[in-house]
Amino acid sequence: MTKLPPHHFEDGTAWYALRTKNKSEHIAAATLRQFDGVETFCPRIRYQKATRRGKVLFHQAMFPAYLFARFDLQEQYRVVIHARGITGMVHFGEQRPAIDPNLITFLRQEIGEDEVKTLKPCMEPGDEIEIANGPFRGLRAIVRHYMPAKDRVQVLMEMLGNDQVVSVGTQDLVSLSYQ
Repeated sequence: MTKLPPHHFEDGTAWYALRTKNKSEHIAAATLRQFDGVETFCPRIRYQKATRRGKVLFHQAMFPAYLFARFDLQEQYRVVIHARGITGMVHFGEQRPAIDPNLITFLRQEIGEDEVKTLKPCMEPGDEIEIANGPFRGLRAIVRHYMPAKDRVQVLMEMLGNDQVVSVGTQDLVSLSYQ
């Protein structure tokens, strides 16, 4: 019985990290999914952010300019490395390290089947936020109390040299931390 290299499956495949064109991870993953024997994992995050147009839903790669692919390095290296959107493979000299499949399993469990994790703003008392709209636009404040039923937040901000408590709608805030 031949001993398999670390992190390789019995069919000769292993997970590898591939570099992609910037902001094209999902395109590269879709291209790779068309090849027989290639499995991809391209986790993304989704979050709302207040802009001048109001809250906008943003999507971005969890690992910008990278994705994971499981394939047989000996048999499929050329087709994978030359696929649309792929710019290279993570390597150290001539070594192309395989990724522990337990890491991919863990990430899949955390993110879900659709490979998208929705982040929710985390506004706890004491958190710093920035006001994105309205007369206080651009000012930073400290959260005092979150009122989910009203979709508002009481914040403490400095105005004219004094600390003031102001109630602001969450649609006008940029939370500086997410869960």
